[in-house]
Amino acid sequence: MSYQVLARKWRPRKFAELVGQEHVVRALTNALDSGRMHHAYLFTGTRGVGKTTIARIFAKSLNCERGESADPCGECAVCTAVDAGRFVDLLEIDAASNTGVDDVREVIENAQYAPARGRFKVYLVDEVHMLSKPAFNALLKTLEEPPPHVKFLLATTDPQKLPVTVLSRCLRFNLKRLLPDQIAGQMRHILGAEHIDFDDQAIAELSRAADGSMRDGLSLLDQAIAYGGGALKAAEVRAMLGSVERGQVLGLLGALATGDGQALMAECARIASFSPDFGSVLDDLAAALHRIQLLQLVPGYRLDQNDGDDPVLADLAERMTPEDVQLYYQIATAGRRDLALAPDTRTGFEMALLRMLAFRPGDGATPVAASGGQRPTAPSHPSAAPSAPAAAPAQGARPVTPPHSTSASPARENTAAAAPPAAPVQRIANPGGLPDWEALIQRADLRGPIGQLAQNSALRGREGQTLVLALQPTHMHLAVEPIIGQIADRLSEVMGEPIRLRFVEDSQGAAHTPAARAAEARSVAQSAAEASIEGDPLVQALKREFGARVVPQSIKPIES
Repeated sequence: MSYQVLARKWRPRKFAELVGQEHVVRALTNALDSGRMHHAYLFTGTRGVGKTTIARIFAKSLNCERGESADPCGECAVCTAVDAGRFVDLLEIDAASNTGVDDVREVIENAQYAPARGRFKVYLVDEVHMLSKPAFNALLKTLEEPPPHVKFLLATTDPQKLPVTVLSRCLRFNLKRLLPDQIAGQMRHILGAEHIDFDDQAIAELSRAADGSMRDGLSLLDQAIAYGGGALKAAEVRAMLGSVERGQVLGLLGALATGDGQALMAECARIASFSPDFGSVLDDLAAALHRIQLLQLVPGYRLDQNDGDDPVLADLAERMTPEDVQLYYQIATAGRRDLALAPDTRTGFEMALLRMLAFRPGDGATPVAASGGQRPTAPSHPSAAPSAPAAAPAQGARPVTPPHSTSASPARENTAAAAPPAAPVQRIANPGGLPDWEALIQRADLRGPIGQLAQNSALRGREGQTLVLALQPTHMHLAVEPIIGQIADRLSEVMGEPIRLRFVEDSQGAAHTPAARAAEARSVAQSAAEASIEGDPLVQALKREFGARVVPQSIKPIES
């Protein structure tokens, strides 16, 4: 019998076999057990987290010969047909290759007919966001009033591209990225059942490389088994992934902590000899810095049970200042993005480390050259240095209202995440030395609902890593999750640091928003166009000779 890849062989066939996504399983289980089922479900999430798997299990639950149940038998003709991909009443449509309106019309026409074998005809539309606009329009009527024997299960990795008219007709479930521990646990279960020897460190490397996707993790596991000749060894997995041992990453940080450039370059050369993925090494470096910062600032908090017992991490946490750790983290993440711009990846990697060696947080003075192999004491450029945390006010004190607020009543606030009260907002034109708010909107490519909120906001100031944005009272309803979180994520990417947003109601301070400036520019252009037409000699002659008149609404300025 031909070999079946692990991702297909170990694909869950019951809700109980799913790893993670308990919130989705609970909702669907309750709906099936109570008989309160919606006609259209939308499953969203990154690749390989179980969207189509859940949809197929749901189709079995609806049509199992032993009755509708959250626990299909898995043995009847219907269940086995669904598992084999040949159940006639489960129609799987790949929207990526069937985007046209004709494909959707065929679905709609067939939906009116009763199921051939089961109780329900189930349409599973994968990557539904790829449908064209006419196809969505054709689908809307059926989504709104489907036949009683039809269920629609839609799956997508990009729900923002779906029309709101489709979203409003579906029950939406957001599937979470899986944690490394969840992926590692499933890998251990599979390897035990397959009687394959493995190292725990090898599993840890693979589960991190899976990046939240169980399917990607099992594909890497298949590759690692083949690479290792039927066994999993940590050294071989690292060689396959292009990763390095944790000790080598900590060696880099040790050299940085002592300001020893010679030792730093020696560690770089040692790592380069393994031909690693330098982007992954910078990721590992950032992860180690994260753990060090937790040891420094949140004593007792553990990402896993081994964090507090690592003497090297504890030693680095003592030797490095929290400000240095923050700066190193920012340089590591920015260097990760800049690797593609470097002459070669090793050069980009080494320059990121040399930047850590050359700079440190300070008052914004220009850095000076190091002497005697020691790290320079001058601070870095202000755009690279993290803002110092503001002192929290006394218990019971209210956050300080920005001095330039003109609102008579206390400001209403919406935030992307809870944050401690900060110092008064400082007026800034270009936060952190970066472009202005309108330029940030363009760089972050904020469009659609998130773009509407951003365009109607005015940047009032910055509190550490929190941007304070003013909104007109009539626009405060736009500042809701998940829109705030999406804007914060986009801005964090382009600014190279984690960014939070805080919205305050300010009828006058929010007057000069990008949207207001654009409206003013359009008004000026319209007035200029109308004046130009009115002053045109030919138009004036037509008005004199024939009594013609200009219809203002017909005049449109020429767009540059």
